[in-house]
Amino acid sequence: MSNLLNDEQLTSIAIKTIQFESESIENLINLINVDFANAVRAIYNSNGRVVVTGIGKSANIATKIVATFNSTGTPAIFMHAADAIHGDLGMIQKNDTVICISKSGNTPEIKVLLPLIKSFGNKIIAITGNPASYLAVESDFTLNSYVEKEACPHNLAPTTSTTAQLVLGDALAIALLELKGFTTDDFAKFHPGGALGKKLYLRVNDLLERNQKPVVTPKATVKQVIVEISSKRLGTTAVVDGEKLIGIITDGDLRRMLEKNANIDQLLAEDIMSVNPRVIASDAMAVEALQMMEIFNITQLLVTDEGVYKGVIHLHDLLKEGIL
Repeated sequence: MSNLLNDEQLTSIAIKTIQFESESIENLINLINVDFANAVRAIYNSNGRVVVTGIGKSANIATKIVATFNSTGTPAIFMHAADAIHGDLGMIQKNDTVICISKSGNTPEIKVLLPLIKSFGNKIIAITGNPASYLAVESDFTLNSYVEKEACPHNLAPTTSTTAQLVLGDALAIALLELKGFTTDDFAKFHPGGALGKKLYLRVNDLLERNQKPVVTPKATVKQVIVEISSKRLGTTAVVDGEKLIGIITDGDLRRMLEKNANIDQLLAEDIMSVNPRVIASDAMAVEALQMMEIFNITQLLVTDEGVYKGVIHLHDLLKEGIL
């Protein structure tokens, strides 16, 4: 029968687990040596991919490391250590670098796999918690992922050790990112989907074309202004003299006008518009538009290029794209 634990006890377990793992990860700093730098340069200088392999929970970590490499500009593939000795070794190409992950470094699959990889002439990087293991000794470079014990109270379930492996994989990926000069533009190329990708590549002009373009002249009547704002359904209209933007009228401006003026028949757009409206260029990033809206507490921006009015971008456009 399982023990009945109250909320405070369960919360305490969570805190202790996080504290223990964070202390173990911090200790990895003391284990980083020149092999790390040499491993990074070996990957950087190769003309091939990174093949990451492991077995059990280490294999799960390997797949995440592969994903991180690929998303940061280092081509990588996963090869299961058990499948490798039954045919999958064929995926290793001449210039590939192999990262082998194993807590003990002495599993039977690793002992069979390593001599085969070495016979191909590929560089091998070990991530292991046992620097005296077969894997560590036979590899070209060893990253020490040693942890004192697992977070599991029985010291059995891979927890702290797999976290350490993952962190070292992240460290490799980030070091390579820095070495390559990988930029946010590069990152966007590999992340075109989802909110993250859109923050990196979506521009104001991409959203502008889906909206109508509310506009009135300075001499437009209040009725004409109201009709334009209502028909274009963006809560605002630009006031334009020729092609030049000279002001903006919003729903709020109309309400304030009605509060202050009993007779509006003689009022024109130029009488009620706000001058110097907040504007953004059409080639600006969409996320910049969001930042401006947040700073100035507004829900729309007029888009201009060198003073020429191009249209309106609304907060709802950004919400639809998942930018917010």
